[in-house]
Amino acid sequence: MAKLRVIHYVNQFFGGLGGEEEANAPLQVREGPVGPGRALQQALGDDAEVVATIIAGDNFFVEETEKSHPAALEALKTHSADVVVAGPAFDAGRYGVACAQLCDLAQQNGVPAVTAMVADNAGAITYGSGIILVPTGNSPTEMAAVMATLSRIALKLARGEELGPVSEEGYMPRGLRKPMVRERTGAQRAVNMFEARLQGEPFTSEVFIRNYDEVAAPPPLPTLSDKLVALVTSGGMVPLDNPDALGSARAEEFFRYDIEGVSELQVGEWESVHGGFNTRWLNTHDPNYALPLRAIRELEAEGALGSIYPTYFATTGNQTAVKSAQSMGRQIAAELKEHAVDAAFLVAT
Repeated sequence: MAKLRVIHYVNQFFGGLGGEEEANAPLQVREGPVGPGRALQQALGDDAEVVATIIAGDNFFVEETEKSHPAALEALKTHSADVVVAGPAFDAGRYGVACAQLCDLAQQNGVPAVTAMVADNAGAITYGSGIILVPTGNSPTEMAAVMATLSRIALKLARGEELGPVSEEGYMPRGLRKPMVRERTGAQRAVNMFEARLQGEPFTSEVFIRNYDEVAAPPPLPTLSDKLVALVTSGGMVPLDNPDALGSARAEEFFRYDIEGVSELQVGEWESVHGGFNTRWLNTHDPNYALPLRAIRELEAEGALGSIYPTYFATTGNQTAVKSAQSMGRQIAAELKEHAVDAAFLVAT
């Protein structure tokens, strides 16, 4: 019996091309497994073969889709792929989006696919309801365990077998519910779970609820008239022509810009690069809506504020992963504390 044919996708780092300096590397195809593909092949055993590996820079695959997507489809056709395995991407945002895009593209063209990443990766957030995703942690040290799950699911998909429930197969919930017959009614199961909870016994809820961190608010300041305040925006507000190339979505970094002596943002000097809303009016009429510098200066002149931190912090909130947002927040907070900033205005869109 012929082995199932697997196509594996990795980014420039795992493909051995380099780091961030190769993020725009064009798509290429190599025969057989490359890098983590060897762990995938080992997990697949004798049932399937990694016949080719697609390698592309994170930026290239996501941003130059008119080139990357046709090239990827051609690779699937040329190598007669039975299934696609992408990643795992772990918590790498752009890599996660590329993996998710390839899986979505493959599925649309009749080739089953599976990938893996953290649950709040931008790829999972954007494409999670339509593709098969295996949850991971943040560390590539989990590679072998993740590959074992990926290979098991990939083999089922390639054979045309129906996947079992999330709890059994180990992939992320997609918000789908399938009718099935159980031994006990819903009322009986609910009572049993209630009794288990009262008695401190373990039970598994049938309702998926995602828990988010609860962040306690600091005590309010009685006045700002003698306080140093800073401005932080997730509205993508940057100097004209975006000199630091802040992304319009799925941001993984922030930038600092000098506003010392600047009374307000002027059209033709500043712009928003946010990709989640129409910035035309803001960029042609009044950029202060994304960073309310004019209003803050007026409060400063009135004595309602003590002074304004001479640098503001800018990123893009559009589709940004929770992990990335937490990392940026910690870095910004550390700098503000170091410079004895008393409060910050976080301006969202």
